[in-house]
Amino acid sequence: MIDLDVHLEAIAFGDPDAFAAWLAGAEAPVRRSLRSFATAVDTEAVLQEALLRVWQVAPRVKPDGRPNALLRFAQRVARNAAIDETRRNRVEFVEEMPVEGIEPALPDPLLREHIERCRANLPKQPAAALEARLQARGGTDDRALAEQVGMRLNTFLKNVGRARALLVACLTAAGVAWSPHGP
Repeated sequence: MIDLDVHLEAIAFGDPDAFAAWLAGAEAPVRRSLRSFATAVDTEAVLQEALLRVWQVAPRVKPDGRPNALLRFAQRVARNAAIDETRRNRVEFVEEMPVEGIEPALPDPLLREHIERCRANLPKQPAAALEARLQARGGTDDRALAEQVGMRLNTFLKNVGRARALLVACLTAAGVAWSPHGP
């Protein structure tokens, strides 16, 4: 089991990179803890609100001797926000999933190998567009990325779409089961 609390001290000091590292392991379990609310509320909005609250309150979260104190706190914040939203929308909520026992998932090394192999087999232009998009990590708009790789915006967008389609086809051929909406 991974204890994501290794990032807690740096997060408490306001380190956004530490929060990003924590979030990489915590997002999926927090998202899974909201599954039972999916028909009652906009779980994506609830998740975003909960993560913002976690960032704001993280300096006051103290380890309690068990692993993943911040993750457990985040799951509780997310579930409470979902319950509040359910009540606000006057939607009847049926199922309550326990928060305890939802752990961060380890990255699958075999999946990483499949992804890297599929990326290595991409044609030059789609590979360049996808690489630019991945390296930017959402911090640069597509027009600037297109310019960086010497493409027109429309060509860049088509190449990103083509790269994604080729990756899906390659991963599917390798037997990788996936969902376009995440875990």
